[in-house]
Amino acid sequence: MARKDSTADAPAKQGRFKQIGAAYSMTRKTDRLVGWVTLAAGLLAFAVLLAIGFLIGHPVYLGIVGFMAGVLAATIVFGKRAEKAAFSQVDGQPGAAAAALNMLRRGWTVTPAVAVTRNQDIVHRVTGRPGVVLVGEGSPSRLGNLIAQEKKKVARYVPEVPIYDLQAGNESGQVPLRKLNSRLMKLPRNLKTDQVIEVNRRLKALGSMQLPIPKGPMPKNMRMPRGPRG
Repeated sequence: MARKDSTADAPAKQGRFKQIGAAYSMTRKTDRLVGWVTLAAGLLAFAVLLAIGFLIGHPVYLGIVGFMAGVLAATIVFGKRAEKAAFSQVDGQPGAAAAALNMLRRGWTVTPAVAVTRNQDIVHRVTGRPGVVLVGEGSPSRLGNLIAQEKKKVARYVPEVPIYDLQAGNESGQVPLRKLNSRLMKLPRNLKTDQVIEVNRRLKALGSMQLPIPKGPMPKNMRMPRGPRG
C-alpha cells in the first residue's frame, strides 16, 4: 500500500497561513490592538479552564481542554475584528453592500447592481428563503424611486413571492454595513428550497428583456404567503 506523501498538504497549509497573514495585516491597518486582544482572549479562556482543573483535581485534562478553548476563542475574536475592519475599509464606497452580501451563508443568491444610476445609487437583488430582498445603497432621497421601479419589475416575474427592501448605509433609516447580513438573516422563511430555485430561474429573465415573462405555477403548487411590499 502506497504511503501518503506528507508533503502533499504543505502547499495547502502554506496557503492558509498566507491567508491568515494577509487578513491580520489588513485588520491591523485599522485595528492596532487586534493581535493583543486576540492573544488575551485565547489566554483568558485557557487560564480559566486550567484554574478550574486545579480546583477539581484534573489540571492536565482541563489544561488540554483549555488550550483548545483558547484557540477557539482567539479564532472567534480575530474573525470578528477582521470582519469589522473589512467593513470599515469598504464602507462608503460604491458596491460596498454587494461585498457584504457576498459573505452571506449558503442558500442565498446575490445579483449585484441590478439597477444603477449616474449618481452611483445602486440596487442589489438577493434571493433566499424569505423571498426577494432589494438592497439599495446611495442617497436615501433618490433610492426610494429606484427601488420602487425594480420592485415592480421583480413583481411581474414572481408575483406570488414576498419582496422586501432596505437601504444599506449610515444615514437615518439605513442599515449599517456590518449589520446588513444579520438583518437579512432575521427575515421570516417564507419559501421552500425548491421554490427558491424556481424564483432564481424566473428572475434570470430580467437580464434580457427580449425573453417572455415566465409563467406557470410554483413547484408543488404551494401557496406562498405575501410579504410586505414596502
